[in-house]
Formats: sequence, C-alpha cells, structure tokens
Amino acid sequence: MRIDDYQFADPLWLLALLVLPLLVWVRGRRGAPVLVVPFAAAWHRPSFIPTSRWPAALAMTGLVLVILALARPQIVEDKREVKQQGYDLMLAIDLSGSMLAEDYERDGDRINRLQAIKPIIQAFISQRTSDRIGLVVFSGRAYTLAPLTFDHEWLARQIERLKIGMIEDGTAIGDGLGVALTRLEQAKREVGSKRKGAFVVLMTDGANNRGLLTPEQATEIAKARGVPVYTIGAGRDGLVPMPVFDDNGNKIGYRRAISDLDENQLHAISDATGAKFFRAMDIDTAEKAFAAIDKAQKIEFTAKSYLLTTELFHWFAIPGASLLFLGALFALPPQSPFRRKPAPAAA
Repeated sequence: MRIDDYQFADPLWLLALLVLPLLVWVRGRRGAPVLVVPFAAAWHRPSFIPTSRWPAALAMTGLVLVILALARPQIVEDKREVKQQGYDLMLAIDLSGSMLAEDYERDGDRINRLQAIKPIIQAFISQRTSDRIGLVVFSGRAYTLAPLTFDHEWLARQIERLKIGMIEDGTAIGDGLGVALTRLEQAKREVGSKRKGAFVVLMTDGANNRGLLTPEQATEIAKARGVPVYTIGAGRDGLVPMPVFDDNGNKIGYRRAISDLDENQLHAISDATGAKFFRAMDIDTAEKAFAAIDKAQKIEFTAKSYLLTTELFHWFAIPGASLLFLGALFALPPQSPFRRKPAPAAA
C-alpha cells in the first residue's frame, strides 16, 4: 500500500507547542515572593524523588505528547484526485448455441467462436486501462454480467467464466442491446439529451429470434441517446462444423449447420447510430475489428478517489497522559494520603 504523507487533522493545537517554551521562560524570569519561616529546616523531609526537576520534566513531556495527540496525527494514503481519458463502454456478447460452431482456428487446432473471441476481448480490455467497461451477455434472454467498472482484472475473470448454455438458447439481439443501453444510462454523463463518451460493442453470430425488444426498437433508443453501437458479426458464411455431444457432454463428432448471421441487420444498427459494422470471419479479422474500435474519440472525466487515513493519536495520548500522571504523583508532598507511609520502626 502506497503512503503519500503524514498530516495533522487539527493543526491549531500545534500552536500550543510554540507557546509552551515562552511560558516556561516567562515563569523563570518572574520574581517570586519569599516567606522567611524560622526553623523551617527542621520541618524538611526528603522528597519522593531526590531530584526536584523530575516532576516538571515529566509533566512537560506529557503535555507536549497530549498536545500532539489533540492535533490528530495521521498517515494519509492516496489522497489525489486523478483525471483520466477514457470511455464508458458496454460489451454485449452473444452466448447462443450457434457460438459452438468450430469455424475458427488457433495454432492449427479447431476452436469454437466463443473460445476464439475470449482472448481478443480480454486483450481489448487490458489495453484500455482508463475506460469503465461493463459486460452484457445474451442468448434467449439478456443479463448484465458486469456493470461499468475500472476493475479490469475482475472483469477478465468474469469473461473467463463465459460458456455456452449458461442462458436459455436463442438470439435476443434487441434485448442485449437494450440492457447495455440501460447500464450506460445508470452511469450518466450527458450533454443535453445525448450520452457523452459512451458506446456499445455488440457481437453476435446469428439473427434476432427471441426477446421483448426488437433490434429496430433498440436502435432507435441508441440513436435518440447518441450512443454509437459497433457491431461485429462472428463466424464464417455457409455451412460450418457444429460439434455433437453425448449425454455426458463429451464431443462425439460433428454435423454441418448453416450460419444464419443477419449481416444486414447489424449494418443497419451501426449505420443508424453513427458507428461501424465489422465481419470477423477468423481470428485476424476479429482482432482488427477491436483494434479499429479502439480508435474512437476519448473524453476527460474525474475518476473516483478515496482518502484513507490511519489515526496515530493514541500513540501520543497514552504515553502523554501517563507522564502527566507520574509528574503529578512525584510532585505530591510527603504527607499526602496518596503517598505510601513508611512502616513504624520496631520498638
């Protein structure tokens, strides 16, 4: 943990430390009246502390420590408010069953669309350290997996958890976009009626066939709020290899399935909101799509900062009070009831 500096929360008490030496000097310069009492030496008894300066020294040291405690010394951690450049962006990722199609390759091995896109999304997030990024997943329904956050390590762990089948099957593109827009609305940064510095990246490999909100309705909402929606069409066209699993979830073969990406619909969403459509037919084109989106304009905003302090007053108050008590105790006259009386001598 980084420590920035030390501070006193109530620095006015420190003025008392400057006054104390002045008071001691004035007291030493002031004349004291003398009362001559005959045979006073006969009344003298040895003090509890042989050196008479000890009580004053203890009391003075204790008073200094108590004053320092009242000034509330603290260790201050991260008190800076940092201005950053960045976006608010929501990723809307399709988890429908068609994302299992294995029409991507990595190092000569066949992988499905979700396996191909996960590391690309994680790399995209890791390079955008100044952005607040959230994640919506959709299939037959749409859910928020992560709200807007600066904690990109946590977000990467959520992306690693993504798997096909965690949501009922289908492709609710309109609902996925609608939920992403709602999350951007909850973190408002608007100029007039337009949402400033925000956009959506929507990735799907199919056509809308489920959900309450149509893609056209969701597009009108995004257009009205001034939120660009970048769309990415995943997978190849035509017949693609779809794995077949047994009852235990083991892959036992492949079947041929037709890729049903509605490219025209994705084009319409991006064009209407002032963004772009990208076709990610392989890993290279998927990486290029996210790299192109990365060039969008950035804005300045103030990030949240937290002032963390560790109080140190007790390290001064406890010894200071103890020294004051000892100074008062040692300054008591011998006949005081708080002094321990010597035992009577044996006859």
